[in-house]
Amino acid sequence: MNLQRVIIIGAGPAGLTAAYELSKFPDKFKVIVLEESSSLGGISRTVEHNGNLMDMGPHRFFTKVKEVEDWWKKLMPLADVSSPDEKILLKKNRFTRIFFRGKFYDYPVKMNATTFENLGLGETLKVGMSYFKSLLFKRKENSLEDFFINRFGKKLYSMFFEGYTEKVWGRHPRDISTEWGSQRVKGLSGVAVLKNMIYKALNITPKKIETSLADSFYYPKRGSGQLWEIAAEAAEKNGAEIIMQAKATKIHRATDNSISGVVYEQFGKEFELPCDILLSSMPLKDLVAGMENVPENIQKIAEGLPYRDYMTIGILVPRLNVTVPDHWVYVQGDDVKMGRFLVFNNWSPSMLKDPNTIWLALEYFCQEGDEMWTSPDEKFAAFAIDEMIRKNLISSADAVKDYHIERVKKAYPSYFDTYAQIDELKTYLDTSTNLYCIGRNGQHRYNNIDHSMCTSFEAVKNILSGTKDKSNVWIVNTEEIRRCFHSRKVV
Repeated sequence: MNLQRVIIIGAGPAGLTAAYELSKFPDKFKVIVLEESSSLGGISRTVEHNGNLMDMGPHRFFTKVKEVEDWWKKLMPLADVSSPDEKILLKKNRFTRIFFRGKFYDYPVKMNATTFENLGLGETLKVGMSYFKSLLFKRKENSLEDFFINRFGKKLYSMFFEGYTEKVWGRHPRDISTEWGSQRVKGLSGVAVLKNMIYKALNITPKKIETSLADSFYYPKRGSGQLWEIAAEAAEKNGAEIIMQAKATKIHRATDNSISGVVYEQFGKEFELPCDILLSSMPLKDLVAGMENVPENIQKIAEGLPYRDYMTIGILVPRLNVTVPDHWVYVQGDDVKMGRFLVFNNWSPSMLKDPNTIWLALEYFCQEGDEMWTSPDEKFAAFAIDEMIRKNLISSADAVKDYHIERVKKAYPSYFDTYAQIDELKTYLDTSTNLYCIGRNGQHRYNNIDHSMCTSFEAVKNILSGTKDKSNVWIVNTEEIRRCFHSRKVV
């Protein structure tokens, strides 16, 4: 049997989606997945520490694409938290707030009684005047700063967007492309928030729900990574091979520019696999660095693509000083470096070994190699715990019974520096006709889980049909997911 050998780099949402979909055709493809780490799920993985489970950030399963939702439910049926079955999806009513100047605000910020009380009359009037000014006098959108001010007014922008954005990305919003806003919060604005409040008050279901305003989501009972572990099992059952701790280092190409092989390193040894089709979810910077005979201008674009790295520390305490029913909380203000914190108790009781404790995670955004990233675990833990004390989450370091730290490289592809030339890079990569770039890092797009999956579904559709045009793969989540599943169902 003459099978096409498909190599997939990365066992995150995009890679495992592609692996499972292609593994349904064992008479056509031999599917091999190369995963650099020892965990499945990429940034959506779940790790275990002393009986407690910990995600790498808040990964809720929400989508506007029915076929994606059906795919999740096929692998993990929806059930109530009381179900004894551990391999289930829970439906959660989202609760998320902003912690600013020692007070909690709704997220997204709403002009309601809580906000008025927290801000006071004077600040509320300034916010209102600033917002109405933004409605009358629109700025030309040359940056993310312009994008936010046009939608929320300068006052709200300065309070809730400016400092937090710089904390996350390490750049001021005026230096970040407006494309980030149009992608991540494309339908979110003061008007959208007001409409959503009115719909809720009148008990009306809106025809269109913006992701940032979605009230509910699905969540695997034992963490976001559980779904990807199950997807990997399903792919392997169909005949796919998943090789862990296998770092792709070189991409061989034939004279016609097609991908002919992949070299990977594992346990200090080097291996080479011939390749008929390559689906890559590895960072574009690393993909191009491993390619042969890349023009200098393309190399420079890839080398200059920026990323933001990420550290998270799980903290186990008997209790918190404040009641936090939230799934996650955005921490505003430059008095701490903490960006968000999650309370895993509120996601699923199965995340905890002891339900009478509080298991939360503090999140920090940094750069690989900087002072925070290279800080010894004991020093970083002391720093993070001190920030908890300063925010009055706990009273003393003695309250902490256990902690665990994780570092994630290239967690967030960023929209500045050579990102402005990314279309040139895409055009070059598409000259390798059997190469498909999928997922968040594979496309250098800040995709949600469903968007990453859609890039894989579109790539698989092209592979099955023999279509050479890859625009449908790149277009996912550029404005709307218009073309994803436009004329088909998931196979």
